[in-house]
Amino acid sequence: MSVTNRYCWALVCLLTLSAVADVQAQRVDYPNKPVQVIADSAAGSTPDVALRFVTDRLGQLWGQQVLVVNKPGAGGSLAAKAAADAEPDGYTLYQPVLSTFVSLHPAAANVPLHVPKDFLPIGFVTENPMFIAVSPTLGISTLPQLIELAGKQPGKLTYATTGVGRLTHLAGELLQHEAKIKLLLVPYTGGPSHAINDVTTGRVSMIIEGYSGIAGAAQSGSVKLIAVAAAKRLAQFPDLPTVAETIPGFRATGWAVMVAPLGTSEAIIKKVSADLYKATSEPELDKKLATLGSYTSPMSAAEATAFVHKQQQTWQPVLDEIAKQQQK
Repeated sequence: MSVTNRYCWALVCLLTLSAVADVQAQRVDYPNKPVQVIADSAAGSTPDVALRFVTDRLGQLWGQQVLVVNKPGAGGSLAAKAAADAEPDGYTLYQPVLSTFVSLHPAAANVPLHVPKDFLPIGFVTENPMFIAVSPTLGISTLPQLIELAGKQPGKLTYATTGVGRLTHLAGELLQHEAKIKLLLVPYTGGPSHAINDVTTGRVSMIIEGYSGIAGAAQSGSVKLIAVAAAKRLAQFPDLPTVAETIPGFRATGWAVMVAPLGTSEAIIKKVSADLYKATSEPELDKKLATLGSYTSPMSAAEATAFVHKQQQTWQPVLDEIAKQQQK
C-alpha cells in the first residue's frame, strides 16, 4: 500500500471512529436531566393517564425523571403554544391528541397542527376508543334506547365532554349526525371528574369519554356504560356492544403522538423515537394500557407522520358535514 493510500485509509478510519464517538456521546449525554412532556389533555383523562404510563417507562430507560405538564383548554392551543415556544433542546417534548390535528374550529390560535411543518414527529403513544355512559336516572341501558329517547326529546338530553373541539365533542357531534338526533353539549375543561359528578346525579344525561376518565363511576354503578366506539368489541369488555352494532361504520377513537419543537436535533429525535418505540413494544406496558381501554401501535417518526396525515384526511369530511349541519 502506498503512503498516500495508507494516509487516506487512516483518515477514513479516523473519521469513522470520530462519527461513532459522536453518536455514542450523544447517546450518553441525552438525557442528563429531567425531561418534561407537555400534554394538551386534562389531568386524569385517558390520554393523560396513558401518557404517564409511557413516560414512567421512558424514565426507567433513561434513568431520569420524565414529568407530564398538563395545559388543557382552548382546543389544545395553549399547550401547542407552550410547546412551540420551548427551547428545542430535547428537554421539552409534546403530546398532542387527535383533536389538536383535526380541529372543529380552524380559526382557533395554533391549531390545527401539521407535521412536520409545526413540530417534528417522534412516534406514536396510544390509541383509545370513546365510551358512551349514561346517568342511571335516564332509566335506559342500551344505545338504541338512548337514540329512541333523544328522538322523542330533541335538544333535551345533555352530554358532557372534556372541552369544546376535543374528540369527546367531535364524537358527540358525529353521533348526533349519524343517529339523526339532537343533544345539548355541556363542555367541561377541568377533566372528566368534574363532569362525572353531574352525570351521576342526573344533572347531565350522559358523557362521552375514554375509559380511564369514567372507570371508577362505571365500576361502582354510578354511570352505565352502553357502548364503545371501537371497530370491534374490546377483549376487556366482551359484553359491551360497539356503537357500530347500532350505527354501522361508526368509529371514534382517540390517539396521541409525541413530537418535539422545531429545531430539536436529529440525534435527539432519533434517540427518543427509538426509546419510545421500544417502550410501546413491551407487553408489560400493553397490559397497563389495557386497564384504560387503550392500546398502542409502535411507530417510527415517519410512520407516525403518515398516520397523522391519513387521520386528517379521514376526519375532514366529517368536520365539513358537521359544519354544514350547524349552519342550518
